[in-house]
Amino acid sequence: MKHRRNLLRSLVSVVALSIGSWVVPAAAQAQGAYPDKPVRLIVPFPPGGSTDAVGRLLAAELGKDLGQTVIVENRGGANGNIGSDAVAKSAPDGYTLLLSGVGSNAISYALYQSMPYQDSDFVHISLLATGPNVLVANNDFPAKTFADFIKLAKENPGKYTHASSANGSSGHLAMEMLKQAAGIDLVHVPYKGGAAAITDTIGGRVNVLFLNQDNLLPQVQAGLRLALAVASAKRNPAYPDVPTIAESGYPGFAAESWFGLSAPKGTPAPVVDRLHKATVKALAQPELKSKLEAVGFVVVGNDPQAFSQFVSAEIDKWGKAARASGARMD
Repeated sequence: MKHRRNLLRSLVSVVALSIGSWVVPAAAQAQGAYPDKPVRLIVPFPPGGSTDAVGRLLAAELGKDLGQTVIVENRGGANGNIGSDAVAKSAPDGYTLLLSGVGSNAISYALYQSMPYQDSDFVHISLLATGPNVLVANNDFPAKTFADFIKLAKENPGKYTHASSANGSSGHLAMEMLKQAAGIDLVHVPYKGGAAAITDTIGGRVNVLFLNQDNLLPQVQAGLRLALAVASAKRNPAYPDVPTIAESGYPGFAAESWFGLSAPKGTPAPVVDRLHKATVKALAQPELKSKLEAVGFVVVGNDPQAFSQFVSAEIDKWGKAARASGARMD
């Protein structure tokens, strides 16, 4: 009987070792196989805008490095919240990614009384690119420089109007930041999209406009409007002769839109690392880089820790501006 018990123990040990030696390589192979099917990149805005354009450029390059098709899926609505929420609630396996951005991943937390997701629901992979809001005026506006604009606004509180693409947009809140920093007062005129805001600024129906640099670049290059300042820490390569607000008497002032790559919380570290490396490689590709820089984006490509810290700081900064403005979306 004793001999039989010892034999049984030996057999159990052999079986356990055999199972262990099979499980570990299988798990390693499963991790190493990522991705073994197409990857979805959720763009939380409709086709045709800046976010969509950046997403499609990134998807094409990511697909080459990952060896799988990266499918862009547009899920617009609620300032990007619908698409972002879909990713937050997706399986954390690296097959559903988010083209994150300043609206849905920074500003929305302060604009909406109730959010279906929080920043803690994501793991941030890399900051892709940033682009400043640009302050422009109608060519007939009496102030021709940023300093003159501030002086004029201080001398005439509440007289002048500023347009934005929407209530709670980065352009709207950029002006709120400037109003607080400079002690000026302008009347906000929100539009439903940047195109209408541009048209009315050109036509003189509103005085000044804060909008993303890529949307304004064709008009500025054509001489249809006066660029007063850019809201980035450094001068933008697409606007080399336009001073920054920071260098014009307001050190540290920055109000930039940005795009990043994020995934659901719980995505395995090896998958995040794989995606990060592929993203940095994609951003270094001359064709992608040149297309972004041609319209004023500054390509970044940082690591997950740096991007996470950046997002936290952005949530705090834009949140303060949104609360000061009183803007609400629900």
